[in-house]
Amino acid sequence: MSLASGPGPGWLLFSFGMGLVSGSKCPNNCLCQAQEVICTGKQLTEYPLDIPLNTRRLFLNENRITSLPAMHLGLLSDLVYLDCQNNRIREVMDYTFIGVFKLIYLDLSSNNLTSISPFTFSVLSNLVQLNIANNPHLLSLHKFTFANTTSLRYLDLRNTGLQTLDSAALYHLTTLETLFLSGNPWKCNCSFLDFAIFLIVFHMDPSDDLNATCVEPTELTGWPITRVGNPLRYMCITHLDHKDYIFLLLIGFCIFAAGTVAAWLTGVCAVLYQNTCHKSSEEDEDEAGTRVEVSRRIFQTQTSSVQEFPQLI
Repeated sequence: MSLASGPGPGWLLFSFGMGLVSGSKCPNNCLCQAQEVICTGKQLTEYPLDIPLNTRRLFLNENRITSLPAMHLGLLSDLVYLDCQNNRIREVMDYTFIGVFKLIYLDLSSNNLTSISPFTFSVLSNLVQLNIANNPHLLSLHKFTFANTTSLRYLDLRNTGLQTLDSAALYHLTTLETLFLSGNPWKCNCSFLDFAIFLIVFHMDPSDDLNATCVEPTELTGWPITRVGNPLRYMCITHLDHKDYIFLLLIGFCIFAAGTVAAWLTGVCAVLYQNTCHKSSEEDEDEAGTRVEVSRRIFQTQTSSVQEFPQLI
């Protein structure tokens, strides 16, 4: 079973068992009415217990909560609205929301988030609005963070620590209508090129596109990130800087050195071959000369014998 389709039978059985021992009364200092629990501004330091299991809207904003326990949160299988803005949540782990697969609205803005695990939102296929703005210590997002949130229409990433974003992170958000990216320290270098091209090709225009600007490099400071695609393409693909020229110079030198060595080796081989051939030729000439001398002596001997024969008679 896909995670996006909801929790498995084991989780439902566990939730049922926990529900038998979990109270249905309203948490202390909170207001409970018509499947809605409001704990706004109650100085809570932990996730409140005793939340009615039929709760559909839960307000935990303006508190000091540092984490969201999956075990307790997962009991609220009918939850569709969760507001956790302005707390002290540091990280959201894998499957934190595994039991609240009906969730439509989630606000995690103005927290102390430093990381979001790749599968944090893996079961939230019904999620329509997600706000994780104002988390200045959130420096990166995994490319699979929003892979299963295919119903998402509103995404707020303003005022985080994001410097770049993998284009694959937004690739599956085909229904996205509103996107906020301003207030981030975007580094528009060559690693940003794919995302910049993605914004152009898929017409992914942030609602605050004029305010979503680059902070680096200097020549692109203040440029809207939706307009740096072509300049980055020139800088990273067609433009050569001094490092590229040094690299090409080194390649040229290596080719020249290799050619010189090859030519020297060829010359040495040619000289050796020529010497060998010359020596062989001299040996052949000496042997031929010897043969001629022997033949000449034999001929002289025969001639002498013919001239002396009549005298013997």
